Amino acid sequence: MSASILLEVCIDSVESAVAAERGGADRVELCGNLYEGGTTPSAGMIARVRGRVKIGLQVMIRPRGGDFCYTPDEFEVMKRDIVMAKQLGANGIVLGLLDAEGGVDVSRTRELIQMARPMNVTFHRAFDMSRDLQKALQDIKDAGADRILTSGAEPEAERALPVISSLVKAAGDRIIIIACGAMDASNARNIVEQTGVRQIHAGLGAATASPMRYRNDRIAMGAVQGMEYQRMVVPEESVRKLRETLKG
Repeated sequence: MSASILLEVCIDSVESAVAAERGGADRVELCGNLYEGGTTPSAGMIARVRGRVKIGLQVMIRPRGGDFCYTPDEFEVMKRDIVMAKQLGANGIVLGLLDAEGGVDVSRTRELIQMARPMNVTFHRAFDMSRDLQKALQDIKDAGADRILTSGAEPEAERALPVISSLVKAAGDRIIIIACGAMDASNARNIVEQTGVRQIHAGLGAATASPMRYRNDRIAMGAVQGMEYQRMVVPEESVRKLRETLKG
């Protein structure tokens, strides 16, 4: 590939942040609660990750799982979380707000973006849940975001190559399209070549067994049975393989 492709890795732990940096990631997106698609991480988590890695740190601003149509109280929570992320040294934030009809909530998105500056802002995959991707793209441009994260409204980016390509063309120089969705070393090069994206976002988390020897399997602390004794960690080698693939 003639030009460098920026690699962002989604993480939810200090361990994964360090592995991502060592593996060659340019940036991490820090979330809590990835089983619900990612929510705002704790202040302690943001501070510790910031202290351990030097690469770009994007912090998810999402007060809960579920839809992206937020109540006034939830909107106020998002404002306070943006202030927190800024104070703790994040380089940017990741957010997304829709209205009840599936359009971008432009006014509140713009308000949060202005509050976030000088941090950069990515509009996340709430974009993929919108009614009209091209209209949403224009609205997000108008709101002032720097980037849009998208799988082309499909579970996997490979299923939406023409859609992502059309979004890259429509974005022009005003906003950056980041491709995501089941991205790894086996498919990233093809996705980049077919769509023209210059930035990609990958999860890469792998199940890691708990060190607990005593286990009570009769009950679960969360909604997903059987998750008490494993966690998802990003392997350094998976990041390195993806980085090498992108170098081509």
